[in-house]
Amino acid sequence: MAPPRIVSLLPSTTEIVCALGFQEHLVGRSHECDFPPGVERLPACTEPKFDTEGSSSEIDSRVRALVKDGLSVYRVNAELLRALAPDVILTQSQCEVCAASLADVQAAVGEWLGSAASPPLVVSLAPATLADVLEDVLRVADALGAPERGGALVAELEHRIAAIAERSAAGERPTVACLEWIDPLMAAGNWMPEVVARAGGQSLFGEVGKHSPWLDWEALRRADPDVIVALPCGFDLARTRRELASLAARPEWRALRAVRDGRVYATDGNAYFNRPGPRIVESIEVLAEILHPDLFGFGHETHGWERP
Repeated sequence: MAPPRIVSLLPSTTEIVCALGFQEHLVGRSHECDFPPGVERLPACTEPKFDTEGSSSEIDSRVRALVKDGLSVYRVNAELLRALAPDVILTQSQCEVCAASLADVQAAVGEWLGSAASPPLVVSLAPATLADVLEDVLRVADALGAPERGGALVAELEHRIAAIAERSAAGERPTVACLEWIDPLMAAGNWMPEVVARAGGQSLFGEVGKHSPWLDWEALRRADPDVIVALPCGFDLARTRRELASLAARPEWRALRAVRDGRVYATDGNAYFNRPGPRIVESIEVLAEILHPDLFGFGHETHGWERP
């Protein structure tokens, strides 16, 4: 049986495919897939319908305008996708704003999927919890005909997570506000409260398994967290740093305990926290270093996180 030809339309699924040992079988990717090194050479099968440059406020306005008009946020290149002749297409239905979705794929290649003699297997993921993230590794492995690889990878990830959680239990548990967007403010939900807990903190906003909620300034002021961690969706460390700097003039910001105590941190949300794949463990490591520098030193500072 020939190895499957794989198109991954999500950065996290691309990372899962590669962690399972199938990188050489990838034939296409999304425009956002950039890890591990080498995948950027694959043809990009998606593109955003909006300008991704600018501030978080500007991007929010552009996305809201598209959604308001009932338009999809991303475009799938149906002609390229069909030419690549994949056996497996990996996509998602968790968030239509974060990446190309199952609906986008179906709209682009629906006729082909329905009429082809051997249509590709379309696997759509929708992780909402930490357990879902690990379960999705097994789902991808099953789709690629390698369930044993999936089981081994999940066992390794679970072991690493458990080791961090056990060690972090020895320290205090500071309250943490994770900001998934800056303007307007959004807290981090889904798997993030669990990530914070494993790293040794108490997440103040967002509920496990539920979409990330908008956050108003008064709620942030009332909670007055010990620590603020910025991890804007799709932003790397340098871009997050710039976004945080824009908050310095706000009196509400300057009054927060975390700001006064110097416990505000910028992170590379795009590489870690926003991607529900194997690097979810590195995400926990980053937070563990931030919350408990006396207990952890994984070496992520300066490239995974920093004090702005």
